[in-house]
Amino acid sequence: MTNQATNAPKIKKESKNKIKVEFDRTPLLERLKAKFLNMYTVKNIVWFLFRFLLLLGVAYVILFPFYSKIASSFMSAQDFVDVTVRLIPKYPTLDTYKAIIVENGYLSALLNTVLLAGSCALIQTFVCCLIAYGFAKFKFKFNSALFLLVVFTMVVPHSTLKLSMFMEFRYFDILGIMNFLGGGVVDKIAIFEDTSMNLLNSYWPLWILSATGLAFKNGLYIFLLRQFFKGVPDELEESAYVDGAGVLRTFVQIILPLSVPMLITVFMFAFSWQWTDNFYTETFFTTTGPTLMPDIVAIPTGLNVTGAASSLYTAAITNTCGLMIILPLVLIYAFAQKYIVQGIERSGITG
Repeated sequence: MTNQATNAPKIKKESKNKIKVEFDRTPLLERLKAKFLNMYTVKNIVWFLFRFLLLLGVAYVILFPFYSKIASSFMSAQDFVDVTVRLIPKYPTLDTYKAIIVENGYLSALLNTVLLAGSCALIQTFVCCLIAYGFAKFKFKFNSALFLLVVFTMVVPHSTLKLSMFMEFRYFDILGIMNFLGGGVVDKIAIFEDTSMNLLNSYWPLWILSATGLAFKNGLYIFLLRQFFKGVPDELEESAYVDGAGVLRTFVQIILPLSVPMLITVFMFAFSWQWTDNFYTETFFTTTGPTLMPDIVAIPTGLNVTGAASSLYTAAITNTCGLMIILPLVLIYAFAQKYIVQGIERSGITG
């Protein structure tokens, strides 16, 4: 095969120039026919049009609902009555945004949710990182069985644990004295009359669940980090051990710097899920509590929602609340997208 390629006649440079000169001397119409009226060009054009129309249709299906909600958020009550108004408001206004910010307490909810979601996400990222590193790099008895329990937490419906979690934090007994002694002996000791604490209507239940690796989706985070740590070469840790570094120092100075994209990915997942959570917040905040993002989904009293198109106007206000809730997440993901993609690729979970 190599000899045939070597013995094949080669087109000299002079011949190429001669062919080019002859092609340039032909009439323009003939040159256009030769260049475009051939099967290769037709196939490329058809394939390009097919991809363009397919992507255009997919983009329309995905983006049109967002565009319609954004457009309706700037519409006034008169626009919903006017049948000629479809997607472009005739009387654009910012009254909906102003009412949500002022009357629904958007800024307060933003600050409280950033504090809660950020703190829980930081705790979950660190705790899940430690647990996943232990599963990935240390060989101990019942390693696989314990990890199976971690995976099992991903499939257990959280609604089945709602009552148990509520009672646990309603009568939180960190020492377990009352349960351990059955309340017989300690009843006579004044200091132990009531060792339980009511942690409801505070951030403590969510912080404790995050610190113990039992918060929402922690099983998924441990699984992702374990897959990543299994791909880290053992030679890096062995070299550190030879140089005199301990396990903790190796983890902090070598493993964590390598895991920055994956840690950012886990942090973003934990932050975004906690950002829009209403299951745990409704469970642990029963009477009073901070205003969080899900709480702003309400119709401000200052907006006039009466009239023929009141249902459409109410739906537009609710959609605007949803847009204002996800807006901070969109901005964060716009800056952290590169790290999220790198984290997913390095975890080994790809399509």
